[in-house]
Amino acid sequence: MAYNVKSMVATEFIDDAEIQETLAYAAAHKNDRALVESLLERAKDCKGLTHREAAVLLECDDPELIHKMETLAMEIKQKFYGNRIVMFAPLYLSNYCVNGCRYCPYHGQNKHIARKKLTQEEIVREVVALQDMGHKRLALETGEDPVRCPIEYVLESIKTIYGIKHKNGAIRRVNVNIAATTVENYRKLKEAGIGTYILFQETYNKKQYEYLHPTGPKSNYAYHTEAMDRAMEGGIDDVGCGVLFGLNLYKYDFVGLLMHAEHLEAVHGVGPHTISVPRVRRADDIDPDEFENGITDALFQQIVAILRIAVPYTGLIISTRESKECREKVLRLGVSQISGGSRTSVGGYADGGEEEDSSQFEVSDNRTLDQVVNWLLDGGYIPSFCTACYREGRTGDRFMKLCKSGQIVNCCHPNALMTLKEYLEDYASPDTYKKGIALIEREIPTITNPKVRETVLRHLKDMDGGMRDFRF
Repeated sequence: MAYNVKSMVATEFIDDAEIQETLAYAAAHKNDRALVESLLERAKDCKGLTHREAAVLLECDDPELIHKMETLAMEIKQKFYGNRIVMFAPLYLSNYCVNGCRYCPYHGQNKHIARKKLTQEEIVREVVALQDMGHKRLALETGEDPVRCPIEYVLESIKTIYGIKHKNGAIRRVNVNIAATTVENYRKLKEAGIGTYILFQETYNKKQYEYLHPTGPKSNYAYHTEAMDRAMEGGIDDVGCGVLFGLNLYKYDFVGLLMHAEHLEAVHGVGPHTISVPRVRRADDIDPDEFENGITDALFQQIVAILRIAVPYTGLIISTRESKECREKVLRLGVSQISGGSRTSVGGYADGGEEEDSSQFEVSDNRTLDQVVNWLLDGGYIPSFCTACYREGRTGDRFMKLCKSGQIVNCCHPNALMTLKEYLEDYASPDTYKKGIALIEREIPTITNPKVRETVLRHLKDMDGGMRDFRF
C-alpha cells in the first residue's frame, strides 16, 4: 500500500504513512524561516499549496510569520470572495440514528434524548419560519436511520421545501448533509435539485475513526471516506468536506483534509466546493472536555488562515457552534459562509427553539438572523443570500474555472447586492435597513462593468416596486 492521490481506495489517497512523513517533515522545518517565507511568497499567485507545504505553515509558531499568513489569507479571501458573506441555516429533519458515534448525542445508545422526525406538514412550518427570517439557502441535516429516515423521505422533503412559497419568501438552494450512501441515491439527490452534498469525515485517522464509530453503518471507514467519489459519479459536482476538530490530533486531520481535496481535484478535476471547520461542542450526554485534542481559538484562527491560503478557491464555512467573537476573527481570515439564527433541534424554528432536548449541539452564537446581518454590515461585509450560480448551472468545474480565474466576482458581487436588497425590503429591522441601503449605495460605484452597474441599478429600483429574484 502506497500513497496515490488518484487511487479510489480510501487508505491509498488518505495514506497514513504519507501523513506521518508530512508531519515529520513539517516538524523538521518549522524553524526554516526562508522556506516558510518562500511558501507564502509563492502562495500569492492564488494557486494554493500542497498538503505538505501547508503542514509546514501550520507547524510554524513564529508570531511574525503567523501574522504574515493571516495577512495573506485576508488578501486571498478578498480577491476570490471580496467582502461578501453567504448566509444559510441548517434544517434538522430527524435525529433518529443507528450509529454509535462517541461524540454525537444522536448515537443509538442515547436513550433519553427526545427523538423526532418532521412530517411534511411540520417541514412546511419550519420552512415558513425560516422564510419569515429571510433565509434563501438551507442545509438539510438528518441522523442515519435507513428505516425511519430512508432516502425517499429526504427526497420528498426536498420537494416539499422547494414547493413552499410564502409571501416573498422561497428557499432557492437546498444543500444536503446526510450519511454516506450509494451512487444510485446520489443520482436521486442530484435529480431532486440539491446544491452541495456535504459530508464531514470527522477524522481521517483510520484507527481513531474506528474507535469513535464503534457500531452502525458509519463505522465503515472506507465507505465513508470514498463517499465523495460516489457522489461525483452520481452527478453531484459540488461537494463539501470537513473534519470535527478536537476528535483527533488536529495536525493529522488538517493534512488529511487537504489530501482529500487534492484527491478530488486529481480524479474529478474539481476540488471541494466548501470546507467546514467545526469544533467539538457540548451536547446532551457529550462533554467536549472528554476529548483531549481540543484546539485554542488562536490555533483555530491559524488553521482557517492556512486553509484559505492552501485551497483559495473553496468556500470556508463556520457555524453557530462558534461564538460571535470567534466568528468575527475568522471572517477576516478567510471564512466566506456563515449561518445565522440557527437552531440545531428538530422542529426548532417553528416552536421558537424552546424544545432544545433534541438538539445535536449547543449553539454559541444565539443572535437572530437580523442581528447577524446588522453585525456584518457594521463590519463592512455584504450579507449575501445569493443562489444564482446553482440556479444558472455554474457548478462543479464551471464554477471553479470562474472562481480560479477571478471572474466569479463579476456575478457574485452584483448578485450579493441585489439579494441583500431583497432581504432589506422584506425582513430587516429599521436599523439594519438603514445600514444595508447605505452599504449598497457605497458598493454600486465599485461595479466596474458599466452595463452590469446599470442593470443592477434598474433591478434595485424594480425591487422598490415589489419585484423580486433578479440574478446574473
